[in-house]
Amino acid sequence: PSRMLASALPVEGATLAPVKRMIKIPKKNIEEMISHARQAYPQECCGLLAGNSGMASDTYRMTNIDQSQFSYLMEPKEQFVALKDMRKKGIEMIAIYHSHPKTDAEPSITDIKLAYYPDAYYIILSLAEPMRPDIRAHRIIDGKAEEVGITIV
Repeated sequence: PSRMLASALPVEGATLAPVKRMIKIPKKNIEEMISHARQAYPQECCGLLAGNSGMASDTYRMTNIDQSQFSYLMEPKEQFVALKDMRKKGIEMIAIYHSHPKTDAEPSITDIKLAYYPDAYYIILSLAEPMRPDIRAHRIIDGKAEEVGITIV
């Protein structure tokens, strides 16, 4: 039988650091999102990542029907096709991604206001420095954005 060490027991009044969530994304999916952002430039691109257990496996590019540098709206028919494909493959949507062509990879006030999926990661690709894209992931829950780690596998 295993024994718990006394030092592993919680101490009254002690606080534990929160566990930082992390999304795992294969390099090919990172490259696909960067390619999509560069092709859409100077407009925002948008899309979905799907997989299982926080590990992305599939990228679904969506058309930004806003055709804007400052906002995105995914084409509904494309979303429906993507969700049907996910169901067929036995995977689920784990992240929503979009680009910020000229600003940093932090969620804007609009991004936070329109974040309707608390279980999803929100990935933002900044092309403010086009040769050095910055990619960050966040969880957005109840109007609060928290950056989470990205592991490239």
